[in-house]
Amino acid sequence: MSSAAARAPRRPRGPRRAPVERLRAVLAARAGPAAADTLPDGYVRLGSVLLVRWAETLRPHFGPLSAALAEALGARSVLRVAGPVEGELRRPAVERLFGEETETTVVEHGVRWRFDAARIMFAAGNRTERARAGRLVRPGETVVDLFAGIGYFAIPAAKVGRAARVVAVDRNPESVRYLRENVRHNGVEGIVEIHCGDNRTIDLPTGLADRVFLGYLPSAVPWIARALPLVRPGGGTLHVHLVADARGAVPTAEAEVGAAVGAAGGVAVGPLRGRAVKPYGPGRTHVVVDAPVRPGPGETAAGGGSAAGPTP
Repeated sequence: MSSAAARAPRRPRGPRRAPVERLRAVLAARAGPAAADTLPDGYVRLGSVLLVRWAETLRPHFGPLSAALAEALGARSVLRVAGPVEGELRRPAVERLFGEETETTVVEHGVRWRFDAARIMFAAGNRTERARAGRLVRPGETVVDLFAGIGYFAIPAAKVGRAARVVAVDRNPESVRYLRENVRHNGVEGIVEIHCGDNRTIDLPTGLADRVFLGYLPSAVPWIARALPLVRPGGGTLHVHLVADARGAVPTAEAEVGAAVGAAGGVAVGPLRGRAVKPYGPGRTHVVVDAPVRPGPGETAAGGGSAAGPTP
């Protein structure tokens, strides 16, 4: 009998448990099944960094749980969301549970974004909207992004949409540093023009934009007056992000944007079309409204609102 024939047959392996189920087993062994049942199912992967939303009651077990999750998923670091995103620069409130390296790279639809997940917000739920930005732009267009961040919309507009010129503005120096890096890595240096500062006071090209992205939450509506003078006299499109009550969110958002365009002296030259992007807390929805507009006669580049950060 050959050695192969004499070898004992392998026992069939059962289905591999999902990472969260493996974590529940770890937690059950440490704190009992009741505690294991409180562990949430979800996590967010941002390249080599994982984001979790674990309750404070699990804090005594954060160390072994985060290490086990990182090992199961091959991640370098695990961050816990510790609170809502706040402040004008929209920095995430996170704490590091595992690992040292929080700088990471996310690749979506051919675009690479490099950033520090512990210091810069990158909303995984906006993936579809980032992809749509590239599809909306037509070759040869001039695009302005008033809240560019690390290039969430500006880089797809240049790389995927093949815009001729993208003017990207952000007031967060750290975001702008990564924006410059991401522009280089995506090979669009000759297209994306970067401005670091308050979008209300920076001198921006008026009357040239085919479309303007206004990606700020909870509402970019106050910047409509700033965006209108940037649009070509013959018309262009504003992409306005805001949060509305979940019930009737889209028509409510469309009406709010339409009213703001009129109040700023602009004219809607086509139907305003809103779409729900993602839930935004209990009973609220993140909506984007595509508004075809034409600036009114005699408008200036003055705008309203306080400068803030982007919705990634």
